[in-house]
Amino acid sequence: MRLSGKTVLVTGASKGIGRTLALACAREGADVILNYNSDRAGADAAAKEIRTLGRQALVVRADLSKVAQITRMFAAARKAFPRLDVLINNAGLTGWASFFDTTEEKWDVVLDTNLKGTFFCSLAAARWMRETKTAGSIVNVSTQCAELAVKNLVAYGTSKAGIHGMTKQLAIELAPLGIRVNTFAPGPVNVDRNLKDDPDYRDVWGAMIPLGRTAEAEEMIGPALFLASSESSYVTGQTLFVDGGWTVQGMVPASNVEKAARKNK
Repeated sequence: MRLSGKTVLVTGASKGIGRTLALACAREGADVILNYNSDRAGADAAAKEIRTLGRQALVVRADLSKVAQITRMFAAARKAFPRLDVLINNAGLTGWASFFDTTEEKWDVVLDTNLKGTFFCSLAAARWMRETKTAGSIVNVSTQCAELAVKNLVAYGTSKAGIHGMTKQLAIELAPLGIRVNTFAPGPVNVDRNLKDDPDYRDVWGAMIPLGRTAEAEEMIGPALFLASSESSYVTGQTLFVDGGWTVQGMVPASNVEKAARKNK
């Protein structure tokens, strides 16, 4: 098993890609710390599944836009586990809004959660890894929107582009400690958040993708485990696009992005 004996912290682990990755890490032998913000039931259900696999699970609530809550989350994790081997920064907000409807509040909540939260979780994880002399891995979950601009996602795209830049910077900062930092950027994925924005999500967005379909959350497991495990021991500072070729072609469904912005206004 690729993560046997490791401890992994996954942010935004109560649903979607985060939940899928948390369970995948447990199946690969890891104990898992599951962060959530609002969906305690989802986090508890995921933790129960992890324990049935014979692994330990800790559920910790934290709003990642608040540094004090990140600090408390890591304090709780340190009490439960002697070391941290992998941090998966998955939690994030989309924040659909047209450019002219983007208020300071909308901008701040997206940037604070996605970019600031990723930075301060990475900082706390790196400090823990440094103290225990752990050659760990930090894996950020981004989006192809950081590379291919999508209308009505100015805050979201900007926050994720910041993560791509941060990935390079932290890779250099942490390389002397043997800590690797990488990002993978999914394209359209069939998770509840996306399907609620548009019931025709699979068909509409799938038509934009060179491979002809949207992704399932399970298809993010391979990239995440590769970057988290020793299989990528000589890889750091990189961004891997997992998007069915979308960033190569660059088509966007105009009707969908307008509908999503109106729905989330």
